This record gives sequence, structure tokens and C-alpha cells, in this order.
Amino acid sequence: MLFPSIDKLVEQVESKYTLVTVASKRARQLREQNNLQLDKPKARKFVGQSLEELITGKIVYDNPEVRKA
Repeated sequence: MLFPSIDKLVEQVESKYTLVTVASKRARQLREQNNLQLDKPKARKFVGQSLEELITGKIVYDNPEVRKA
């Protein structure tokens, strides 16, 4: 079984496409800045680490379009 679960991750954002965008941007930040917010990540790769940060609430996705409504 994959960790974190895709179902749990989609609850954090509104779609799978947004999830991919958020995870890839955060993975790029991790690669460039090396500022991981987890103590002991299960994943070795940056994308997995970014998904772990998202599921644990260390990073939060904020959609400005939803905020306007």
C-alpha cells in the first residue's frame, strides 16, 4: 500500500491535478533549498517527501480562487 493514500491526499486539495501541481512545486523547493519539515520521512525522493508533508499538515495548499467566492 502506498503512503500517503491518494484518497487522503485529495481531501487536502480539490483535485488530483492540483495535488500533482502542489507536490511538484514543493519537491522542486526541497531539491533546491533542502528545507524538509519532517523529522523522519518514509520516502527518499522529493516528491514522496512533499506528499508526506502535505498529508501531515506541514504544508498547506491555499486556493485564492476559492477564497474569493
